[in-house]
Amino acid sequence: MSYHVYRSIIEPNRVGLGWDETWKGTDKGLIACWERGREKALVETELADCARRGELPVLAWKGGVVREIKTKKYGTLKYLAQWQGLRGDNLDIHLDKEVKLVCSKTGMPVIFTADETKYVEEEL
Repeated sequence: MSYHVYRSIIEPNRVGLGWDETWKGTDKGLIACWERGREKALVETELADCARRGELPVLAWKGGVVREIKTKKYGTLKYLAQWQGLRGDNLDIHLDKEVKLVCSKTGMPVIFTADETKYVEEEL
């Protein structure tokens, strides 16, 4: 069964949630990551501009790129959620689907996945 995490950019960030509600809910913490991206966009405007241009900058979660590498690069769905928030996009992630994005700055493709075995041992 597919689980789709969606939240409109016009909805306000949530407040007053506990740790379990934030990170252990059905959204797996993706809403919190997206909300953090929205917050970062307000204070790190250059970073937000990079994301809007299609760059995949280094963030708190695995998925950002500094340069092109020869092997496959995987990233977390948490990175994808934070990146969507940074860009000012709606949160729109299917937990059972991988998303491939190509960094507009480096040309490096990154596959965002919920399968942590694909990125947990990967080298930066």
